[in-house]
Amino acid sequence: MREKLDLIFRRVSIRKFTNEDVDDETLNLILEAANAAPSAGNLQARDFVVVRDKERKIRLAKAALKQMFIAEAPVVVVVCANYPRSMRVYGERGKLYAEQDATAAVENMLLAVTAFELGAVWVGAFDESEVSEILNLPEFVRPMAIVPVGHPAEKPGRRSRYPVSMLTHYETW
Repeated sequence: MREKLDLIFRRVSIRKFTNEDVDDETLNLILEAANAAPSAGNLQARDFVVVRDKERKIRLAKAALKQMFIAEAPVVVVVCANYPRSMRVYGERGKLYAEQDATAAVENMLLAVTAFELGAVWVGAFDESEVSEILNLPEFVRPMAIVPVGHPAEKPGRRSRYPVSMLTHYETW
């Protein structure tokens, strides 16, 4: 039964990459998988900024608290919440939904990367204003995650998790 979820359980964070490129067809499928994630009202209030330029990747890595492994990946995807796309239907609460749309897309992206036997990591520690400036993001868009993608140059084991029994509450807390 557990083997049906193998892809989920195989996913690990990769921070070391080879120099081998990720082809456009594979990257497009990864982005399509990301966009197949659930979305409030199917408004898909998320956008993807694909970065391959070495200098821009270095600037992103520096903006991400100098996590320089970001610049070593052949491709970096910055997943953004697009507020107006969701707010036009849901008002102020649409901001939250856009952020949820973006983060659900990140998880699908990580699973798609795993399916292609590539590596990636979800980076959330970064200076939002600096990333927005580097990518020339409109003011109504919020960068939610930086995801470097490439061929893994490491094979880390899965990290431990709390037993689900410690995290699960029934009916009330």
